[in-house]
Amino acid sequence: MERSDDVLIVGGGVVGLACALSLLETGRGVRILEAGGIGCGSSHGNCGTITPSHAAPLAAPGTVGKALGWMFTPDAPFYVKPRLDPVLWRWMLGFAWRCNPNDWRRAMVARAAMLQASRQALEEWMSRFGLDCEFEASGVDYVYRSERDLLAFEHEAGDLRALGIDVDIIDGSTYLRGEPSLREGIAGVVRFPGDARLRPDRYVAELARVVRAAGGVIEENCAVQSITADADGVAVTTARGGFHGRDLVLAAGSWSPSVGKSLGLRIPVQPGKGYSITYSRPSLAPKRPIVLKERSVCVTVWESGYRLGSTMEFSGYDTSLNRRRLDALERGAAEYLHEPVGPQKLEEWYGWRPLSIDDMPLIGRAPAHRNVWLATGHGMLGVSMSAATGRLIAELLAGSEPHLDPKPFDPARFG
Repeated sequence: MERSDDVLIVGGGVVGLACALSLLETGRGVRILEAGGIGCGSSHGNCGTITPSHAAPLAAPGTVGKALGWMFTPDAPFYVKPRLDPVLWRWMLGFAWRCNPNDWRRAMVARAAMLQASRQALEEWMSRFGLDCEFEASGVDYVYRSERDLLAFEHEAGDLRALGIDVDIIDGSTYLRGEPSLREGIAGVVRFPGDARLRPDRYVAELARVVRAAGGVIEENCAVQSITADADGVAVTTARGGFHGRDLVLAAGSWSPSVGKSLGLRIPVQPGKGYSITYSRPSLAPKRPIVLKERSVCVTVWESGYRLGSTMEFSGYDTSLNRRRLDALERGAAEYLHEPVGPQKLEEWYGWRPLSIDDMPLIGRAPAHRNVWLATGHGMLGVSMSAATGRLIAELLAGSEPHLDPKPFDPARFG
């Protein structure tokens, strides 16, 4: 028997849950269809930093050259596994086309607006809904051992300041006096005082709690098999039967391209595999989240634990834990930190981040579909952009004035 709902949301990760909460606040009814358990994908094991500082897209001048140079270095921060995959290489060509100064700056402006709006909304959610997820307005520090690399960041720092993002530069010796966890040899630190952190798995669990309390329904272990648009909305076939919704929001992260195929959608998103290792907290831990820039390792500390994470690997939907890349996280941390790991290893994790062809999320009505909406392609910023994405989706479905210019995120931009 087919069940009828107001809005169906495909995907129960951080973005799908944020969309559900925002829609419920506008009076819409919501049912989430999640293939696994809530937050089982990239929402679970990321580093949990909230980063307006990451306004600059990965599609930047020079990125392609670095990626090609790293292709035969399996533990490189940005790694493309050599293989014959026509879809990947078409995506890579489109990505390379956008690695130019004009597209980079245009994307930075739009991303900064969304990240700043989401940062503010997240703090409001913490207070209003009592989200217990170790949120702290901690700031985030980029730590450099190379003076040359630190100086090279100055241009981007100027662009970020022009967009209203606070940036402080701290001398290495000054920083070390206040941060005993780091080894000698720090050239300098770039601090982003407006950034924050939370524990992402707990954030997702808390969003699910609030969504259920507001009347939303969450169907776990309910993989979508096909989606069909009809005169009255959208019909969905799943492993647990049929559902029908007046509207449907596709927020399936890296799985969005395959889920959207039955609707004839071509969603230019590739799975960028990330890794993390979670430990119990070391006795000498950084006071705030830090990014070890030359090794592209993020270090996040909570009262409940300690995590090393990052890397971007294009290896398709490979389900193996790449030991070389996990070891690279620990090696990188050991170059900077007196205690690079905690006393007890709690979890080794990987997850696929949905990276769009221009490193900009796709948020808005799906091309050629009146009742289908996309909220995907957030790359490494799903947590950071979650609140603003949810709010924008709710505004677009209601036809109300959006709090952000939706045009840069319109899925129709790809033709």
